[in-house]
Amino acid sequence: MSSAIRTENLSKKFSRVEALNGLDLEVAEGSIYALVGPNGAGKTTAIKVLMNIFGPGGGRAEVLGMDSTKLRGKAFTQIGYVSENQQMPEWMRVDYFFNYLRPFYPNWDRELETALIKQFDLPLDRKLRHLSRGMKMKAALASSLAYHPKLIVLDEPFTGLDPLVRDELIESLLERAAESTVMISSHDLAEIESFASHVGYLDKGRLKFSEESATLSGRFREVLVNLDAPVAPSGPLPDTWMQVTTSGSAVQFTESAFDEAGTNGNIRRLYGEPRSVTFTPMSLRDIFLAMAKTGREA
Repeated sequence: MSSAIRTENLSKKFSRVEALNGLDLEVAEGSIYALVGPNGAGKTTAIKVLMNIFGPGGGRAEVLGMDSTKLRGKAFTQIGYVSENQQMPEWMRVDYFFNYLRPFYPNWDRELETALIKQFDLPLDRKLRHLSRGMKMKAALASSLAYHPKLIVLDEPFTGLDPLVRDELIESLLERAAESTVMISSHDLAEIESFASHVGYLDKGRLKFSEESATLSGRFREVLVNLDAPVAPSGPLPDTWMQVTTSGSAVQFTESAFDEAGTNGNIRRLYGEPRSVTFTPMSLRDIFLAMAKTGREA
C-alpha cells in the first residue's frame, strides 16, 4: 500500500527546544490516522512541517508523493487542512467566504458545498467573526471538504467544542473519508477511538508506536495479580510491563505486549503460582495515560 504521508529522520528545533527528533512516520493511503501524545510532544510541529508552514530542521517529509518543502499553490487543491487556531477572513460573510474560495479549486463541488452548508446549518448571511467557535470550525471543515481533497489534515479540530458539534464534525468527516486519507491530531481520545484505523503516539518529538487500532488494543492489558502472600519478584521485570505497583499481596501493571500464555509465564516465573490473574482490555485513553505516565517518569 502506498503512503499519503511519509517522514524520514525528520527533526525540528526552536532555539534549544527539540520539537521533532528523528521522526519516522508513515500514513497509508485510505487510512484514518490519529496522531496522539501529551502537550508539547511535537504533534502540531509535525503537521506544520508537513503543510510547509515550517521548514524541516533535518530529514525530509513527503505529502502525496511531493517533498513537503515544495508544497504550494496547486498542490493544496488536493489537501484539506483545518487547525485549532484556523485563520479565516472574519470580515467576510459566510456566503462570500465560499464564493471567494471556489475559483482556487478546480474540483470544487457546488452540490457538495450546498449539502455541507445545509448539514452544518451555516448562516450564509452572517460574518465569520460573529460565528461561535463551533460554527467557525464547521465553516472551515466544509470549505476543506467541498473540493474532494485526497488528503485531509486536522490539527486539534475538536478542542473546546460541545459534544453535539464534535459528533456533527466527525459524522461529516467519516462520510467523506472513503475518498480521502485523513490525519488527525486530537486530545479527544474517546472520539478518535471510535473511528481511527491507525494510531501513532508521539512523545518528546519521537514516535513511540504507530500501528493499526485493532493491533494496538490487542496488545495492551491492565493486569491484576493476586498472590497468596506478599512476594518480591525473583528477577528483573519485563520491559513490556509498565506502571507496576504492589499493594500487599496484589501486583498491578500495564502489559504493552499482551500474550496470555507469555504474560502468565512471566508472572509465574517472577512470583510463583498466583491465586488469580485478571486481564482487562484498555481504552485508547487508558493506553495514552499509561504511556504518558511512563514517559514522564523516564
